[in-house]
Amino acid sequence: MTRVGMNDCKASSTLLSVSEKLSAGEGDLLCPEDSRRYRSIVGGLQYLTLTRPDLAFAANNVCQYLHAPTTTHWTAVKRIFRYIKGTTNVGLQFRKESSSAISAFSDADWAGSLDDRRSTGGFAIFCGSNLISWSAKKQPTVSRSSTEAEYKAMENATAEVI
Repeated sequence: MTRVGMNDCKASSTLLSVSEKLSAGEGDLLCPEDSRRYRSIVGGLQYLTLTRPDLAFAANNVCQYLHAPTTTHWTAVKRIFRYIKGTTNVGLQFRKESSSAISAFSDADWAGSLDDRRSTGGFAIFCGSNLISWSAKKQPTVSRSSTEAEYKAMENATAEVI
């Protein structure tokens, strides 16, 4: 929080707004010094997703604009940090269980990118009730329907389980 200058910020109980879609053309470009700072801070967010899978989608979203961040992207990053401040007690917990059943869940945001219309897919894999693997990333091709985007996300989850 100190690196971002948000020690005294108001906490938020939610991440990025579901209805808010980021785009490359929104906002004014950051100056070179602020762009370097943006890249450094977003890199730290990527690192934080190793223990905070709830941040994976939002971090993936702001990472897509590392080449030319704008004031709108910076506002989204600050929103993520307000969420982090309000959820410092959240993290992964592993419990001893008798069940070792593997379960996988996947989802996709069909054509969620306003810039290239590609979907973002993600999955979470559990062993019993313990989360053991997760991912959120932009799909490599454009899906023609929400069903196709969902199938691609499910394919990625299945490949991870196998």
